[in-house]
Order: sequence, then structure tokens, then C-alpha cells
Amino acid sequence: MRLLLVEDDCALQTIITKRLKSEGYKVDSCSDGENGYDYASALEYDCIILDIMLPKLSGLNVLKKLRDEGNKSNVLILTAKDSIEDRVAGLDAGADDYLVKPFAFEELLARIRTLMRRQSENRDNLLSYYDLEMNINEHTVMRSGEKINLTSKEYALLEYLIRNQGRALTRSQISDHVWNNEFEYDSNIVDVYIRYLRNKIDKKHKNKLIQTIRGTGYALRVEK
Repeated sequence: MRLLLVEDDCALQTIITKRLKSEGYKVDSCSDGENGYDYASALEYDCIILDIMLPKLSGLNVLKKLRDEGNKSNVLILTAKDSIEDRVAGLDAGADDYLVKPFAFEELLARIRTLMRRQSENRDNLLSYYDLEMNINEHTVMRSGEKINLTSKEYALLEYLIRNQGRALTRSQISDHVWNNEFEYDSNIVDVYIRYLRNKIDKKHKNKLIQTIRGTGYALRVEK
């Protein structure tokens, strides 16, 4: 899971980032609203942890701009502003949750897990593209009615591809979402697992679904 932390208290930012990384999250962090907006616009985050009182652009303005542009990342407001009016303003602006400072780190983790769980529950349980089908509940994959056995990483990679079907994904995007922070971007782990998937998904079929996008990465699409 990839998180973005936008917090202008540098000491608190460092502590939270370190603790979240120790829990296995991939974390980007910055200290002002303009940078926070740029990060959130350029990359896909499972959750954005956002302070309200930020330099250059307030957290509420960042949130409103993101929601107006259709950004659906989970947003958890983390702030010292604790009045009912502040909470209402944050939630009305599009926040998914609101946590007041000072806070227990265990509660922050629990709030993040809850948002992730809601996200998972809201996802479609049956995914398909062309003659390929994934059943998320049963953790199964079929192509042309034939069951395909995948490892956990192969399954996670295919799920990310099928949820972004037709879209060109970079190796770094794939690495971030499937492996979090386990490998450096210059690792060939993505190419290796794409090859594994192709052997299982495409090898026996005339129409190949996993395409190499030259200069970019890979996409799940049928070439015309």
C-alpha cells in the first residue's frame, strides 16, 4: 500500500513516516500544500494523510481540488483543529476520516486499516477482460473457461493490470503497488513476473493480453 503524508511539522512528519514504513507501507511525504497537491495528482495513493494548516495551500483547498478533479484516494485529515465546525468542513470537503492531534499511533494505524478495508469491500469481486476472468472472493483466475493457477505475487500483478485494463502502466507504478518498497526501481522483478504471467495467461492463446508498451511499461489490452 502506498501512502502520502502531508505534514508541515518536520519532526512529526519524520516520526510518522518512519513508523508507517516500519509497518510495511510505502510512504511519500512533504511539508506544504502545493507539493502535497502535486504528489497526489501525479501518483496513485491508497491513502493520503493530510494536515489542514499547511504553508502555500491549505489542506482543505488541496482536498477540494483533488475531489473536483475526480481523485478518489482515501483521505485522512490529521490536524490540531478539533472543533465540530472544523470536522464538518473537512468531511464536507471530501475527507474519508478525521483524526485530531495529539493522537496515538496505534489509532492512526487502525484508521488507515479501516479505510483500506472499506476500499477493498467496495471493489468489484468479479473482474474480467476479453476472455479472462478473476474472482476476488474465491481467488481464482480463468481464461476461456480454463482455470489458471497463480502465485500470490502473480495474482496481485494480474489484479493490478486488470483493474487498469487498457492503460499503460510504468514499471515503477507496478512495483509500488505490487511490491511496495521491496525492490528498487532499477530491479528487473517486474519484467520477470510479467514473463511468468505471460507463460500462464497468454502462451496457449492466439490473442495476447499482456502487451509491452515501448518506453513505458506494460498494459492489459488486445492488440488490433
